[in-house]
Amino acid sequence: MTTVRGLFPRRRPPAPSAGWWAATLPLALMLASDYKLRSRDVDQAVGGSADLTVLVEIAVYGLAALYLVNSFGLRLPRRRVSGLLLSAWVFVGYAAFSALWSPFKSLGIVRGTQLVITMLLAQFLATRATPADLRRLSHAFIAIVVASVAIGVAHPFPRTSHTEERFNWLYVHPVQAGIYLAVAVLLTVGYLIRWTTPQDRLWHPAVYLTALAVLTGALVATGTRGAALGCAAGLVVLLFAARGPKGRVDVVVMGAAVSVVAVLAFSDKILAFVARGESAEKLASLNSRTELWTFAMDAFAKEPFFGHGLGASRGLFLDDIGLGGGHNAFVNALVDEGVLGAAAFTALLMTLAFVLTMMSRQRTLRADSGMLLGLLAFFLVDSITTEGLAAPANVASAWLLLMVAWAETLRRQGGDPLPAAAAAPITVRAEVDDRALGTGGANGAGGALGPGPVPGRAGSALPAPAYVEAPDEHA
Repeated sequence: MTTVRGLFPRRRPPAPSAGWWAATLPLALMLASDYKLRSRDVDQAVGGSADLTVLVEIAVYGLAALYLVNSFGLRLPRRRVSGLLLSAWVFVGYAAFSALWSPFKSLGIVRGTQLVITMLLAQFLATRATPADLRRLSHAFIAIVVASVAIGVAHPFPRTSHTEERFNWLYVHPVQAGIYLAVAVLLTVGYLIRWTTPQDRLWHPAVYLTALAVLTGALVATGTRGAALGCAAGLVVLLFAARGPKGRVDVVVMGAAVSVVAVLAFSDKILAFVARGESAEKLASLNSRTELWTFAMDAFAKEPFFGHGLGASRGLFLDDIGLGGGHNAFVNALVDEGVLGAAAFTALLMTLAFVLTMMSRQRTLRADSGMLLGLLAFFLVDSITTEGLAAPANVASAWLLLMVAWAETLRRQGGDPLPAAAAAPITVRAEVDDRALGTGGANGAGGALGPGPVPGRAGSALPAPAYVEAPDEHA
């Protein structure tokens, strides 16, 4: 049994690292995109007006790009690009290029540039970061979200009429807060269950359990049904994939027990969380999302192949329904980038899922790849009602590209070592003709090189190399 000393144990020597930027820059881009100290209407963002908060966000992305280019330069890769990285660049490149024909060109160009910078960061992480770097990034993310929950409890910011009863912090919308919380929950569980590799943990198990309780309670308090359902699906996939066959048994046994207890003891609270005080008509339309998707399909029919351009879905439906964005990742991709962009987006998700599934079969990669599969499952379920995964400059799209980089880092690390083949000792017997050596013929008579046989010479085991043939009798 492994004993963990202290709540935050130190280990020497420190794990190899690509540098501070590997953990700092991804977090800086996420926080600059989503954490706001003010709230403004969607039409102001679509109109291209920039206030101090927007300028700070653009400055953070610009500084990140300058640091990466100054540190590592821009050049074509020397090695063959993997299919996963190629699929990510295809989607990002086409989405950013589509901003050129967007009806909201200023918004589209800014968002496209931010998407390219995020992909550039993912590229450098994929080729330079180590699993230890990404481990530190994950724990820093968990710590930031826990601190955010504390901020939301200590100082609730003014809320709109639609979010008055839902928990959040600063001016982060409860839907975005739900994504942050669900990702942090999955990361916390992913490290907590690593019983066989405690060296992957940076904290004491008690710290993980405390963080898990805080994050789970806050996730329920946000009232974000898509994030809660996605988190549940992600946990199932994580436990199935991250612990191998034993994890699958645990999921079946524990999942059945927990489901029965939850239905019997908390059925009224579960129904209240799902209904959230809304009418049956609202629930049937998924809070007006089905009506929005009808308008989205009409817009898609007008530009089916190339789409309306990046950022178009933020403003196309404002006049008709008062909502911005597709509120579904695939619908959003169809409207903004058309069939071509949606196909590239789908190919990226399928390639990532395939690569992670193959890696989960490797014992040494199973913990990380299983955790990433759980995150991917969460985002796929959550994307049914939110567009973040296919939209730039938000926590969902940032984590999608981070998962690509993480998978590439695991690929560079390599899987299970090949089993060492135990070479059986081979005894080579060389039969040497006595007459060739001149030690005597078959009858023991003296040969050309000397009289008499050498005792034990003929038919004995000699240290001769393999495949040694006896000389010809007529030589």
